[in-house]
Amino acid sequence: MPLTLRRGRVTAIVGQLEGLVRIEVDGTPCIAYPRLTGPVEVDDEVLVNTQARELALGSGGFDVLYANLTRGLDLPAEEGAHVVALPYTPGQVTVCYLEETAELADSLAGLPVVLCTVHSQVAPVCAGLRGLRVAYVQVAGGALPVSLSDTVRALKERDLLEVACAVAPCLDGDAQFVSAAAALAWASARGHEAVVCSVGPGIVGTGSRLGHGALALADVANVALALGGRPVLAVRTSDADERERHRGVSHHARTVQELALGELVVASDTDGEDWEDACAGLPLSHMGRGPGDDPAFFRAAYAAGRAARRLISESVSPAETGYRCPR
Repeated sequence: MPLTLRRGRVTAIVGQLEGLVRIEVDGTPCIAYPRLTGPVEVDDEVLVNTQARELALGSGGFDVLYANLTRGLDLPAEEGAHVVALPYTPGQVTVCYLEETAELADSLAGLPVVLCTVHSQVAPVCAGLRGLRVAYVQVAGGALPVSLSDTVRALKERDLLEVACAVAPCLDGDAQFVSAAAALAWASARGHEAVVCSVGPGIVGTGSRLGHGALALADVANVALALGGRPVLAVRTSDADERERHRGVSHHARTVQELALGELVVASDTDGEDWEDACAGLPLSHMGRGPGDDPAFFRAAYAAGRAARRLISESVSPAETGYRCPR
């Protein structure tokens, strides 16, 4: 499995965002993570990883800056960091994990934890939680850098998300954790009223029942249950997807439900009634389809956020409100 790297020069800075720089290397689109590889400027000599773009995989048609040979060498490690992320890989980096320094709650005390099996559910779920203190927790199963997500940036700008957390092997979030358990306990200790968990953009998938990135959410569900939280499943459903395994209730949602060791709360039909108005102006896109193309997908995700809100207002247990996905 060799890395596919090429040497080039930065020919354009297309856009600079929080934690992400969009550039062109010899005219080809590329993204750079400045907190990981340092600042980047036009005419810098760089190494880029081209493999995902060349194989038409989940990078979305762009290369990823691997190293900046002009100004990205000999960068200092994060102060106080001594635990390695992406250990024993060419991209290993030391980071500070908050398990070592932050207060973690002993119990989630009923904290709703919404499980998004694809990243495109995050925006409508957060719309359903509008007005609450919401933490986002990204887990393995898709893109690893939290900073890749334009959706997370947009939600933070609109005060629909307060903080974005990375759970190893994810990285480059506002807060970094070794485990989902610690991230949830930290959010509870800080008084967040709900947590939205998801894989990053570009879910990993093999087409098999037990070979997709969404299964990371089953692990989160079980951790949330063990710690006294209330996991809410954002059911992935679609009327527009041509692939049989994603039409209706997706196999992603089914397998998460099957592997959960307790009941997951699932939204009712009425929870999604006002989704269009509530989601207006948010970045809504799933597999190239917008809300007009696949309303069932976005309605179901929004409904999950409303169901989580209902748990808070009604102070009810998962056993009283949850039911299992249709099979």
